[in-house]
Amino acid sequence: MRADMANDLPAYPAPSDSFVVRPKGRMNMAVASDFRVALIAHIEEGKSRLVVDLIDVETIDSSIVGALVAAVKVARRSGGDVRIVAPSTQVAEILKMANLTRVLPAYPSVEEAFKG
Repeated sequence: MRADMANDLPAYPAPSDSFVVRPKGRMNMAVASDFRVALIAHIEEGKSRLVVDLIDVETIDSSIVGALVAAVKVARRSGGDVRIVAPSTQVAEILKMANLTRVLPAYPSVEEAFKG
């Protein structure tokens, strides 16, 4: 991912007035800053109900967890939220170890993330 992450990580309309982003590959400190900037940019553009679809993400590290938590804070201040979808076993384990399963619960699909 390049420095212009907001363009590299477009947000597409999804159900329930939400938007979905789909990062790919290994997410680590090399892309964390750009990832955080892109998520927050989308939220500040009014896409405060953001779904991060992790189906194509192999691994994450603590810097990506920090970026997700920062996005959650900004979204909630804007009246929205960030939801994650389809994390790999490794990603789910990292979130569990960071005690973030309540803050960032995993949903089985984009459609389920903001259902109801």
